[in-house]
Amino acid sequence: MKSICAFGVAPRALPVIGHALPLLRDPLGFLAALPGHGDLVRVRVGPYRAVVVCDPELTRQVLRDDRTFDKGGPLYDRIRELTGNGLASCPYSDHRRQRRLLQPAFHPARMPGYAGTMRRQAMAVTGAWTDGETVDALGQMHLISARTTITTMFGRDPAALDDHALSRLMDDFTVVVAGIPRRALTPPPADRLPTPANRRYDRARARLRTAIDRIVVGHRSGELHDGDLLSMLLSAGHDPPGDGGPDGRGLTDEEIADQLVTFFAAGTENTGTTLAWALHLLARNPRVARRMRAEVDAVLDGEPAASLEHLPALKLTTAVVTEALRLYPPAWVLTRTTTDDTRLGGHAIPAGTAIVYSAYLLHRRPDLFPDPERFDPDRWLTGDAPHRTAFVPFGGGPRKCIGDVFALTEATLVLATITAGWELHPVDDRPVRPVPRLALSPQELPMRTVARVRGC
Repeated sequence: MKSICAFGVAPRALPVIGHALPLLRDPLGFLAALPGHGDLVRVRVGPYRAVVVCDPELTRQVLRDDRTFDKGGPLYDRIRELTGNGLASCPYSDHRRQRRLLQPAFHPARMPGYAGTMRRQAMAVTGAWTDGETVDALGQMHLISARTTITTMFGRDPAALDDHALSRLMDDFTVVVAGIPRRALTPPPADRLPTPANRRYDRARARLRTAIDRIVVGHRSGELHDGDLLSMLLSAGHDPPGDGGPDGRGLTDEEIADQLVTFFAAGTENTGTTLAWALHLLARNPRVARRMRAEVDAVLDGEPAASLEHLPALKLTTAVVTEALRLYPPAWVLTRTTTDDTRLGGHAIPAGTAIVYSAYLLHRRPDLFPDPERFDPDRWLTGDAPHRTAFVPFGGGPRKCIGDVFALTEATLVLATITAGWELHPVDDRPVRPVPRLALSPQELPMRTVARVRGC
């Protein structure tokens, strides 16, 4: 890397609001154009100023030094309205302790049990499909991932939950995740005005947090089990001094609720959205879809659903998921805040500077990913696969997503299970546009189901 990188300023800033208008109108196009203005680019939204990192090596430096480049900025201020001080949003000072307490939940020994849950929930949702019907593919993938996450967190099948409560939980969650990026880009005091959107967001967020808090209290009063995440977190809260972290503390009920909301948000939104994009991309690329069906049929060998034992042989299926993550990374843009004066790319960066990095930006750079707009899973199956440091759908460094293996496993097994029994086709030729919510989601994705005959 050159010692002094280019430091530029994004164009089209307006008085008072800065770059808020182009960011609200076309945030993805705005981000994708920034590398043309430098490796580090200054942007402004209202009173907020930030530096966007457009270079993969500089992004890696930011992600590796989580003490200097701490979680913060307007986006995380809004994410914390939902997740509180959970693992994904807590500051550096809390992260090591929380991660140590949560890491056992993602030990490889637990993956067979989790994979069984993924398999059962995929079969439960797709088993209700009928040949030739039109389904909301995004909603159905969110439902599979939500059911998987709920079972993993609470140790009980969602079928045992009240249907109305589950539906309300999903509706409130959808409202909140749609509102977070909008609120992050809305300069104060407009973000606090009692508009219908703000009131709807506040009500949904309050109901969501109340529902999780009640589950924690109810679970604590019952018998703790070993297999579900909530019981593990409650047990961590009872650890004697010396076992909970450097200061011997476990997790309070509020901290546990923060973790559950964090995992529900990540497990439902990110994985479900990735699966929806994978189905869309396969439907638009029939040659790849035919190859993947052949792989799934050969690997599953007549079984109705994929299991953990099948995973190593599902190479193309895994590559399809990886390529979907490249083209449409759920965590498409994230922010950090510098805690000390530092240097980045040879330039002085004062303490308190908001730093922005974008997986979408990096994944669309043609010098890093040739022909970046093309869906090409084979780029991950060859010896000259793209450099992994430029592929950051789960972040990187000490703050890399703790559930990355869980998410990749779930997406691959669910996609293989769907492929074993179904083809999904677009209902028309209208383009499917990405909507930059908390995750980068399809605007809408109606698809027609076709029951498969084995081998076809």
